[in-house]
Amino acid sequence: MLNKLIFANLTHRPVRTLLSVLAIAVEVTMILTLVGVSYGTLDSTKERARGVGADVVVRPPNSQVMAALSSSPFSEKYIPLLEKQPHVVLATGTVIQGIGGFDSVTGLDFPAFNKMSGGFTYTDGGDPVNDDGMIVDQYYARQKHLGIGSKVMLVNREWTISGIFTGGKLTRIGVKLSVLQELVGSPGHLTQIYVKLDDPKYAEQVVDQLKVALQDDQIYTMDALTSLLSINNVAMLKDFIWVVIAVAVIVGFIVVFMAMYTAVLERTREIGIIKAVGGSSGLVLSLLLRETVLLALLGTMVGIGLTYGAQEAMKYYPGNLVQETVYEWWLYAGGIAIVGAILGVIVPGLKAVKQDVTEALSYE
Repeated sequence: MLNKLIFANLTHRPVRTLLSVLAIAVEVTMILTLVGVSYGTLDSTKERARGVGADVVVRPPNSQVMAALSSSPFSEKYIPLLEKQPHVVLATGTVIQGIGGFDSVTGLDFPAFNKMSGGFTYTDGGDPVNDDGMIVDQYYARQKHLGIGSKVMLVNREWTISGIFTGGKLTRIGVKLSVLQELVGSPGHLTQIYVKLDDPKYAEQVVDQLKVALQDDQIYTMDALTSLLSINNVAMLKDFIWVVIAVAVIVGFIVVFMAMYTAVLERTREIGIIKAVGGSSGLVLSLLLRETVLLALLGTMVGIGLTYGAQEAMKYYPGNLVQETVYEWWLYAGGIAIVGAILGVIVPGLKAVKQDVTEALSYE
């Protein structure tokens, strides 16, 4: 009986109910989209790093793991030096040049890189042959509407797309190493170096040796480097997620407060009747709480659906962003929506409980 009354109350004002559900859904979508992009972007970075096939990574001194790299502090002379170290079978370096947002162009020695990683898997075209050749992954190509032979203006130069490859290996945009070195004014220098060993089990030992030999503390095994690529190691991102959660709770609070306060005013006579026939204040409050939780649950389900729409739209967003579906956050987002909704119903609920039966029955 009570459940029927709750559904009747919600369907009595369908527009208000729909707007409340959509507002809570937007709140849930905000949380799930931000978390999904955070996890997706970090995990895609891990995937590209592992795709290189290296066991050890040599990064610039004093650099931060999560910081964008753009300088080229290493001389190419490091390559033969590294290849003389015990257990090292191959070393190759890259130059990275940021182009705005999350995107960057990577210059690489294609023969050495192909030997280390097995090369890119192309859906069309292949490695650059000419100095103006550029390869891009299929996501970047789709975002920018590029095909083989398309012209692209980046790093103050026009490039011709020579290959489109599947993602998950080193970079999204690649050009010849020597060409990018000249363009950024760092001929003969590298941003970071990848090292492949004869057996990955010696990775920790080689890292210790290289830190002494190169006087550089930014040398990692690939496993150690990728383990650092997590939300917990990005303080600003973690703080931003909490800010969005706080905003989401406030949105839920305001939406439910307005909806339920109006509902209580409209149902003053109904509340009076419930009390007149013996209904307790707890029963009235229970009705409002159940109605509120139902709104929050409906909003959560719609919000999850909208998140999939955002995920699909993200594939066409002009930036190096990837959104994952983080299922465990469905429960967190739903819980946050319910908490915000319950906070919003407290004041209307207290108003309903305190209503005088006589005044409520005479309310028009």
